[in-house]
Amino acid sequence: MGKLKCESPVPSDINIAQAATPVHISEIAKAVGLGPDEYDLYGTTKAKVKLNVIQKHASAPDGNYVVVAGMTPTPLGEGKSTTTVGLCQALGAHLGRKVMTCVRQPSQGPTFGIKGGAAGGGYSQVIPMEEFNLHMTGDIHAITAANNLLAAAIDVRMFHENTQSDTALFNRLCPPNKAGKRNFAPVMLKRLKNLGIDKDDPDSLTTEEKARFARVDIDPSTITWKRVMDVNDRFLRQITVGQAPTEKGMTRETGFDIAVASEIMAVLALTTDLADMRSRLGNMVVANSKQGAPVTADDLGVGGALTVLMKDAIEPTLMQTLEETPVLVHAGPFANIAPGNSSIIADRIGLKLVGKDGFVVTEAGFGADIGLEKFMNIKCRYSGLKPSCAVIVATVRALKMHGGGPTVTAGRPLDHAYTNEDTALVKAGCCNLARHVANTRKYGVPVVVAINKFATDADAELAVVREAALEAGAVDAVVCEHHAYGGAGAAKLGEAVISACKQQVDFKFLYDLKLTIKVHCLQWACHSSNAAAGVHATPDSMSDMMQV
Repeated sequence: MGKLKCESPVPSDINIAQAATPVHISEIAKAVGLGPDEYDLYGTTKAKVKLNVIQKHASAPDGNYVVVAGMTPTPLGEGKSTTTVGLCQALGAHLGRKVMTCVRQPSQGPTFGIKGGAAGGGYSQVIPMEEFNLHMTGDIHAITAANNLLAAAIDVRMFHENTQSDTALFNRLCPPNKAGKRNFAPVMLKRLKNLGIDKDDPDSLTTEEKARFARVDIDPSTITWKRVMDVNDRFLRQITVGQAPTEKGMTRETGFDIAVASEIMAVLALTTDLADMRSRLGNMVVANSKQGAPVTADDLGVGGALTVLMKDAIEPTLMQTLEETPVLVHAGPFANIAPGNSSIIADRIGLKLVGKDGFVVTEAGFGADIGLEKFMNIKCRYSGLKPSCAVIVATVRALKMHGGGPTVTAGRPLDHAYTNEDTALVKAGCCNLARHVANTRKYGVPVVVAINKFATDADAELAVVREAALEAGAVDAVVCEHHAYGGAGAAKLGEAVISACKQQVDFKFLYDLKLTIKVHCLQWACHSSNAAAGVHATPDSMSDMMQV
């Protein structure tokens, strides 16, 4: 493993990353047990890992499964990504354990904004950090292309249905071949079945059946699908399309989202194989018909095309940390609107490669009440995987903010309250950390608190955090300095995680999928993360829930 030469004060992230010389990615692949036929090189520092790795290593036992989440953060972030990378560097480069880091690919929106990239920081980074943060192997661009293809299909379908007869539409969808024979494509048979038409010969359809098949009849006011791009461009949030003379006055208001907000990104994160992805993409609902029926990508006949555009994106990208431990980068959904976790596929590959005594460490976005909740209740439910341990990242800075400290604003200097010792302010904010620890323990997994130390933190303040974490039920709470010292600064955290993974796990979900959305919301809000007394649903929100 690579040996770090840490400087003090810690240089900038970019200077540290550019001073490092990554080993050839084939060396990382070999060290983790991948054969040359199990990955495709993307230059010298990245490789796409093939899906057949899961089948080839199916008999291998899974390793320990660790999720890193955080307390409610300040707008500056509390170092979940840095802690995830630092913990893995500690496990792999300092404690002699096989390890795989599984993280999300960052969006270029935050990367070019105030927040910046997501490769970690200081001496705990994924490298090359520029390639990690910008383009990587093109997965987000594939999502952008697929998403916008579907958006185009929606508009052009409405255009043709508004300008052509039933017969013309049917002839375009099912043109006769050279022998004069018409055939339905498999996706068309799926649509016919959904319409209750049990026929497989296009010429056997009645005139009324041909019209029902050919016309999706989208209600423009119900369209939920927007175009996307992977940079922040606020002036595209609301636009009008169809203004060219060739569109014959068929204008409508729509807008752009950030690419990682696309449902296709959520599909990528939760899919288990290529066939599953094809099914999920085809079943995405984009609007309702004027009769109130859901309209899917397969109704528009583009589910297969979306899958073709995503055929390479389904493979995780192998990279490395500053200390030459392996990293799988895959998917990048936000936690506030989507699953907020890296992919099931990457985790499954990692668990097989590290083996019984190894560790896969993955990160859940935002605070534990969002990202970790979705990791447990959604990601683990679909994957069938059970976590061995959860790590909650806490900082003195965030605890002071929750204790009543001055507002923290990105891009502005911190108030002196955050740089001067104040144990009372820290103690006042520890209720936030305690709630996250208590919430996480409800899933039946042991919790370790990683106290991410900043240069201005006083020992007395750190002691207050550790005491509060243990009182809340954490099995351990460890002060970490991985930003300044890399894996060496997280070695004690690594030891705590190893110990926690030896404990008995009684993993459970916090809600049943058989519950209605209304009951689900009530139960989750009242008895889970928010400790609410109840939920009041407005008529508009109830109407929206009925559409789901």
